[in-house]
Amino acid sequence: MADHINRLASGLALILNAQEDRKESSQKNRLISYCSDFGEQSLERTLEHIFDLPFKTINPLTCQIDASVICSIIKNDYLNHHKNLLTTDTSKGVSATVDGSRPYTVKLEESSVCGELLIIKSPSLVESHAVFSSARANACVWKGKWMYEVILETYGLQQLGWATISCPFTEHSGVGYGDDSYAFDGKRAFKWNFSAQPYGQSWVIGDVIGCCIDLETDVISYYRNGVSLGVAFKGIRKMVPGLGYYPAISLSQGERCELNFGARPFRYPVEDFHPIQIPPSNNQLAVHLLHCFSKLLNMEKLRRLKRFMPVNELYNPVSHGICMALFSSLDANVENVEYISWGPLMSFLMGVFKDQAPHDYESLDKVLDVLLTFAESTTMFEHLLSALSYYCKTASIVLTDSPYTGSYSYLALACHILRREDLMVVWWKMSDFEVLFEGFLTQRCPNKEDLQCMIPDVWWPGSCEDICHQSSMMLTTRTLTEAIDKIEEKHRELCCLVMQFIPPVTPTQLPGSVFRTFLQNIILRNRGADRDIPPDGVSSNSVLVSLFTVILHFLSEESAMGWITGSRTAGTTIGFLHRGGQQSFPLPLILKNDPHRVEIPRLGGSYTHLANSHPVNVDPESELVRWEEGCVDDVDQESRISHAGSRKPCCCLSLDVYFARSSKNPFRYTTKASQSHCNSIPERSAQVAAECSAGNLNADMADKPSTSDQSDSEFGYRSVQQMRVVALESTSSSSTLVEEELLDAMLLLYHLGVAPNFKQASDYVTHQSHSIAQLEETERQLRERGSGEQLRRFKEARIIYRDEVIDSVRHCAWYRLSLFARWKQRGMYALCIWIVELLLVLSKMDFVFSYIPEFYLETLVDCFHVLRKSDPPFVPAGMYIKQGLNSFVTFVVTHFSDPRITSAELKDLLLQSVSVLVQYKEFLAAFESNRAATSSLPTSLLSAFDSRSWVPVTNILIRLSKGCGFGVSKHAVSSSTSSIFQKLLREACLKDEELFSAFLNRLFNTLSWAMTEFSVSVRELQEKDEIEFQQRKCSIVFDLSSNLARVLEFCTCEIPQAFLSGADTNLKRLVELVVFVLNHLTLVADMEFSDLTLRRPDQIPEKVNRGMILAPLVGIILNLLDASLITDSREQNDILETFASMDCSDTLITGFQYLLEFNWAGTFKGDVHPAKLRQLEDFSSHLISRTLGKRVVHKEETESDDNMCCICYTREADAKFMPCDHVSCFGCINRHLVNCERCFFCNATIREVVENTS
Repeated sequence: MADHINRLASGLALILNAQEDRKESSQKNRLISYCSDFGEQSLERTLEHIFDLPFKTINPLTCQIDASVICSIIKNDYLNHHKNLLTTDTSKGVSATVDGSRPYTVKLEESSVCGELLIIKSPSLVESHAVFSSARANACVWKGKWMYEVILETYGLQQLGWATISCPFTEHSGVGYGDDSYAFDGKRAFKWNFSAQPYGQSWVIGDVIGCCIDLETDVISYYRNGVSLGVAFKGIRKMVPGLGYYPAISLSQGERCELNFGARPFRYPVEDFHPIQIPPSNNQLAVHLLHCFSKLLNMEKLRRLKRFMPVNELYNPVSHGICMALFSSLDANVENVEYISWGPLMSFLMGVFKDQAPHDYESLDKVLDVLLTFAESTTMFEHLLSALSYYCKTASIVLTDSPYTGSYSYLALACHILRREDLMVVWWKMSDFEVLFEGFLTQRCPNKEDLQCMIPDVWWPGSCEDICHQSSMMLTTRTLTEAIDKIEEKHRELCCLVMQFIPPVTPTQLPGSVFRTFLQNIILRNRGADRDIPPDGVSSNSVLVSLFTVILHFLSEESAMGWITGSRTAGTTIGFLHRGGQQSFPLPLILKNDPHRVEIPRLGGSYTHLANSHPVNVDPESELVRWEEGCVDDVDQESRISHAGSRKPCCCLSLDVYFARSSKNPFRYTTKASQSHCNSIPERSAQVAAECSAGNLNADMADKPSTSDQSDSEFGYRSVQQMRVVALESTSSSSTLVEEELLDAMLLLYHLGVAPNFKQASDYVTHQSHSIAQLEETERQLRERGSGEQLRRFKEARIIYRDEVIDSVRHCAWYRLSLFARWKQRGMYALCIWIVELLLVLSKMDFVFSYIPEFYLETLVDCFHVLRKSDPPFVPAGMYIKQGLNSFVTFVVTHFSDPRITSAELKDLLLQSVSVLVQYKEFLAAFESNRAATSSLPTSLLSAFDSRSWVPVTNILIRLSKGCGFGVSKHAVSSSTSSIFQKLLREACLKDEELFSAFLNRLFNTLSWAMTEFSVSVRELQEKDEIEFQQRKCSIVFDLSSNLARVLEFCTCEIPQAFLSGADTNLKRLVELVVFVLNHLTLVADMEFSDLTLRRPDQIPEKVNRGMILAPLVGIILNLLDASLITDSREQNDILETFASMDCSDTLITGFQYLLEFNWAGTFKGDVHPAKLRQLEDFSSHLISRTLGKRVVHKEETESDDNMCCICYTREADAKFMPCDHVSCFGCINRHLVNCERCFFCNATIREVVENTS
């Protein structure tokens, strides 16, 4: 080798190369540079080209060429020619020196801190642990142009800017509160100088805020990710040396940011603005040396063009010489190494690797091979990995760079670097390994302005936008989807590398141990991320979402164990969630109280409480529960839906034709007609799912009897068949990261990170629908009524509503393409199947069910409704439950009253799910065909009607009884009436009279309260200024009252004997309630005003009026009259007499007259039968006649008899309360004792009611 290189030094060998080249093409001979007469390039000329040296700068080389020779050339020839490479910028205007000459690190001055500002990572990553913390830097500027950058780790209240030393900081005031104090607050988009004014844009996590001060023109401006936000402050006061403006920040509690005063290259440098901290003196030298390295790598491309030497013979000595000179110039200075690694080295490696595919892996490997031969490279690679993580956190998706945009290029480079085991070890040994890992998984969320650049053209159905906007938006979203797919692919690749990594420790660990530790620690840090005020130090939401997406892909699309062991073969394995057949779950995952799960609540309460009150009778270290997929569905084997069976769930069906049809209109919005269903489950947006394959697994199962304290009939389900508990295999694989562990972590990640995103998406969908309705209404009014001043107001409103619609459409599109893909929905559907079967299986295992973490149930319900409300639909509504999730219906109907679930919120969640699902006929059909629902739901609903759950129960009962009632359109409900549940409800009421009596009592009390609250709300609306809130309150209470009245009407229709037979207590309470409601409705002073209060902004005027509650009152009266015609009059209570006995004859007469005069035909569009109204009129006539007669008799009796009941004043006080001896009539005291056992008058406990003989 040495002899050959020396021969090349003479240049003779190049002649042969030139001759060969001339044979190929005579044209290339004309392109020779620095050639001799024979077209030769010597070694010296080649080196001069690499190092940008003039011709014949390097003298003839006679010695062997190695790295030391190259270093000598760099020192003697290169630096002599480039003398400016070692000069330092000595710009004046900064006071940041120790002895007047030597620069030092610019950082926050500890003595200036007010509050509690914790340094998370030295010197500049800080977090506030006080209500309001402020601090200044230890350097100030008084002339020139300067800047520093702030990287946002959180997006809350932070004020960033400049302040003089005379500006005081307190616990309530910080930067921007004084004369010479200026700040920008992106949380509220304000600028601060004494007072706040609108400025700039809202910021998000990962934004880089450039704080610039120009003391030549006396202005302060800010930049967000390199984009100017404009001049914030003009005419700031000039300063003198030593008394300048200090970089200053103020953070509210829990806020975190990182400051860069120049210790690292700026992420987004601004032209002409200098860093406050002077860069290292050897920065330019490093830049040029690495530029020479790049030219060396490109020599092969230029060799034939310029007749240079073969690069393979020059590469080793020259590359090693360049690296030797580079590391020598750094002189082991940690700050120098950091700056060069973050700046020149990062740029050099990205240039070699290429930021877009196809990447130059070969050249990058050659560079890495050289760098790794130097021991000093370890520190450099540590800083390089930190820089790559930082760049991933702050990268923005740019439409024009798609699909290789955002963090893709940095992730791709990091993944290739970390494929080298020695560099993976370097990363793992770093103290902030997990912090960097989170940085790699971070995706910066766009704000409104970012979305304008990413989705410039917007279209929605019914819009007046140009039709080209539709195709443009579709093309844009497809492009952005590709970009997100590329990033997610690199996330999976990086996590795969970590999973397969085996750390060099003793004893030897198995693959997956590092990833398991990372998951446990991230869960530990983020346990309170779902709280209203999350604790300090929680991860970015995008990290949790990225991890969830990675694990979902591992478990759904490929074998996770293949990823972990490195034995993955694409397309040959089935995802864990789709395998079907025999399923298993290790009980230790829920029975052990691991440190990272200590505070996680369980279904039965805290772990400590459960361990003391209900210790499990199984060994948490050695048991595994097994069951056969589909065994929880109470159907025969042939009808069972399973991945391994002949009938596949939705996630296994080929629905390409349906997908093509549903995706023709990918930008939908909720129409006004679909808003009539009121539910508390967030409405979410999604795309569609794809098909999957299935496998064959063993089905050898055994029965597991239930030993729970509660009987099967109590919960309404039967014992799970083909389920057993077996011992875990005692092998080393038990310590390997298993797929069930990933599933457990994924559920918590969904709960903490993904669910809030779906909630935001739901809010934007709702806002979009509302804004579109307002825009359409405004445009209609413009066409019909616009003139003069009114026209101007309508035009202004149209601009506002249009902007709101466009913003909502962009956000909805972003959430749709970032959160959903077909494979994600497919995985989420399979996840729902897996979890609901697990919960049903564990519900039969003693108190093991109580140990299940609450997030299992919360994730199941949320994920189910996300897919249910996906737009376009995941599958047709008729298939959604029927083809795989029938077990979800079983679970919700049997566990919303399960006493083992101690959280009332969780029970409400299950009950609300039932309330939402039964509103739709396709889902109602699934309930009607579900054995658990038909056997337990009616009774459970009657029992659950209490002070907490009466609203969802009422909604459910209304839906189940739909089609019954006065004024209800028979044509509109014929296809959605549930005759099955109406029959079951009637049977349940008749079978358990005590249960029905208790339900009826609570129904009476609740309706009475609701009508009272409605009357109060109407009065408050007339008196108070909060019109919008009070109007909404009136509408909600009115709807609830109407629903309760409809339920009561259903009871009188289906179980009239409860009011007509036996004691007259129920009938009297019913009549009193009817009169009470009529009184509240007819005594409102301004009825027209009251009707207007009930009209919501998104409803037509005819939608809501008094008829909605008057109709069930009429229905109640007519139901009782009809039932009395077929009942023996001698055995029934007298309806007419009961009404006439009310001590409010005037109210009664006024109320019935109002019912008769009401415009029923106009309200219910002709669906009211005239015969029913004539029947009501006849009853009213008889009632008025008898009431007037009783009024005369009652007047005579009250004048002559003083022994009347002082409660109702209609009957004799024939009942005495013991032991207090107070008296009333038996009717009043019996009604009172239903709800209270204390005396009307003295509040003493009533032990007995006896006849009053006195």
